[in-house]
Amino acid sequence: METELLYALRDPAGVPSHPVIFLILGVLTFALHIAAVQMMLGTAALTIWGALSRGAYRRRLAQSMVNVAKVMVSVAIVLGVAPLLFVQVIYDPFWYTSNVLSAWWVIGFILILLVGYTLLYVFYWRNTALATAPRARSTWAMIASVVLLLVVGWIMHVLAQQMLHPEQWMAWYAPNGELDTSGTGMHAFHPWRFLFFIALGAPVTGALLVAYQRYFRARDDVDPAYLDWVGTLAYRMINVGGVVAVALGAAWMATLPESIARFGFSPWVMGALAGLLGFVGFAHWVRSRADSPWAYAVLAVGTLAIIVVAAAREALRWGMLHGIHGYNALDYKVNTDWYSTLTFAITFGVMGAGVLAYYLTVAWRAGQTRGVYTASAAVDRMGNVAIGMLVLWILHYFALGFYWWAL
Repeated sequence: METELLYALRDPAGVPSHPVIFLILGVLTFALHIAAVQMMLGTAALTIWGALSRGAYRRRLAQSMVNVAKVMVSVAIVLGVAPLLFVQVIYDPFWYTSNVLSAWWVIGFILILLVGYTLLYVFYWRNTALATAPRARSTWAMIASVVLLLVVGWIMHVLAQQMLHPEQWMAWYAPNGELDTSGTGMHAFHPWRFLFFIALGAPVTGALLVAYQRYFRARDDVDPAYLDWVGTLAYRMINVGGVVAVALGAAWMATLPESIARFGFSPWVMGALAGLLGFVGFAHWVRSRADSPWAYAVLAVGTLAIIVVAAAREALRWGMLHGIHGYNALDYKVNTDWYSTLTFAITFGVMGAGVLAYYLTVAWRAGQTRGVYTASAAVDRMGNVAIGMLVLWILHYFALGFYWWAL
């Protein structure tokens, strides 16, 4: 497709801030989103493993992991909005065309996600005492939930792949000269790429388990033998999952289109590999220090590794769209909108940080307390401030909408 046509498909209003800001924020928010997805898949897999087992430790772990899985679906959805919007802003000619080509799946995405999330809750509601129950109930619901959530991920994978091949858009839209307006096709996919990001769920979840077993060691009502077992499982997931993920990543790079094949040996890929290996190495360093508080840092280092991987992913997209098709996202017309920029910054940097700080404080102190946790006056104040910020944000949202509606 001609580069001039791609530029003609841009929004004539331009973008509200410099495109490089959207590129950077897109990488960071995608990394957090995909880490939540990977954690959700890993904890869901452990839940199914425990539900199908009669082992006391596996069932006990499954009881904890299903709680994490249901929360991680919500986190993944919330964190997935931002990178999606950033892609729509600076890569709109590619993203919208890809969505039109597979419109049926784009619409079905929401329904499939709703059904998958609901089935996860069906399992959760029917297994409130999974650790001690004679058998798990409705395990089929948990399995079906994971399958549907993987389908949701596959849809997004296809949309992301289709946008990278504008030279094939006409062939997909009008095969053999016949228009196909059904929107039911899935035209481009890369299984190794998809499996690479799924496989990272094992080491990411392993990092979570490292923090989990360290977190509960402060409690005298939790069996140390159980926590030792969780720790062993965690490091096994990091080791095996890390090896599998690197192998799948190598397969992905080895099967890139010939026009971009050199990217597989680029500094971006080498940096991503170093990040993943560094994450595994750091986890082993922490393991050698037994119950060190550094156990919590394994999850943070894993997140940094995912950010490096996300940066390499974005560099690959840039290499294909700019290097092959001549589309430069950085020369998008800028029509600065300080209001939307400040709203985003305050929402994430102030309100988001404040609410998250309250949640983490409560979670930390509750987990360190045997029996019923009673918040201190300081924690109560943090909660009141967090609620106040949420109320102010909601009022601001509706007030702004009413103002523009009334004009």
